[in-house]
Amino acid sequence: MHGLIQPHGGELVNRLVTGAKLDALTSEAAGLTRIDMTPKQSCDLELIANGGYSPLEGFMGQADFQAVCKDMTLADGTVWAIPILLAVDSANAPKVGDRCALYAPNGVLQGVIHVEEVYPHDKKLEIPTVFRTEDDAHPGAAKVMQEGDTCIAGSVDVVTLCVDPDGPEAFMDLRLRPAQTRAAFAERGWHTAVAFQTRNPIHRAHEYICKCAQEICDGLLIHPLVGETKAGDIPADIRMDSIAVLVEKYFNHETTMVSVLPAAMRYAGPREAIHHAIMRKNYGCSHFIVGRDHAGVGNYYGTYDAQKIFDDIDLQSLGITPLMFEHAGFSKSFGGMVTRKSFGWDNKDIVFLSGTKVREMLAAGEIPPGEFTRPEVAKVLMKWAQATS
Repeated sequence: MHGLIQPHGGELVNRLVTGAKLDALTSEAAGLTRIDMTPKQSCDLELIANGGYSPLEGFMGQADFQAVCKDMTLADGTVWAIPILLAVDSANAPKVGDRCALYAPNGVLQGVIHVEEVYPHDKKLEIPTVFRTEDDAHPGAAKVMQEGDTCIAGSVDVVTLCVDPDGPEAFMDLRLRPAQTRAAFAERGWHTAVAFQTRNPIHRAHEYICKCAQEICDGLLIHPLVGETKAGDIPADIRMDSIAVLVEKYFNHETTMVSVLPAAMRYAGPREAIHHAIMRKNYGCSHFIVGRDHAGVGNYYGTYDAQKIFDDIDLQSLGITPLMFEHAGFSKSFGGMVTRKSFGWDNKDIVFLSGTKVREMLAAGEIPPGEFTRPEVAKVLMKWAQATS
């Protein structure tokens, strides 16, 4: 029987220092030029350090940046879809050869970068290629516009992964590094695992496609994203509470794991689907679920654009297998969950609720129908909605 899938690039990166090296780096950092990172940059640094961004060992240089934007590969041809940049204000940019201390938004020292390259942040290249729009109302594009105009690149050494272990989005018991999820899969005897990405509570359609995918793999990793998201998204702690009650009652615990992904959302739709798949490959998953409008926002992307983009890359280089699912919903006439592929439907027969409609119902104390969400999940969401309305 084959072992787990190899990490992207062949080797799992670890840039977290420990022991005497940790003490020395912390002492050195006190005397270095300080760079205060954005929440997105802090999330990226954690994923570089823990191996989630393997094969990256630091923030990208110009050749990788340009290749990613233009060709969806690193400069060496390895599939990669999202630039991982450390952009700073030009007036405060360090010089090649400098070492700088990297601080998280809450002021905690997170690591040190050895500056190997300094180059212009070409936002006119990044924004339209990555986000397929230049609309400054797009949350991902807006973040890039707010970033500095100079990028610094180089390898990093990290002193702490989670900068706020007591914070509401830390989830330390579920914040497993790629090496840890891989060890957990091996301990369970899983040779194949399918990952489900979400930044929302899991409703019945999500549950359905998870269980369909679960039938063809040894196990399922429910892997919610808990890094930076946009205003209006349901808070991570509420999402995690809803996942906990769902998994407790409706999933097989022997074939289901829950961990968290400390990544920031880009809302880059198709490109981000590839990005999410690469990270899950590094976490040890052989398969990755891609549903409708994966990582989308507003009306910027077509319903299945995030599936079609996998036709534009080298799947052998990607390594992980994408599992494509049609829009799913509860059919009253069929009496269960269906997709267009499994049951030709009339939209009037399918129970669909918009996010806005669900929030309105919850705020009014109305539990959404069981065909849309499990009652245990609805109770968690209703408690939150009423407390914030």
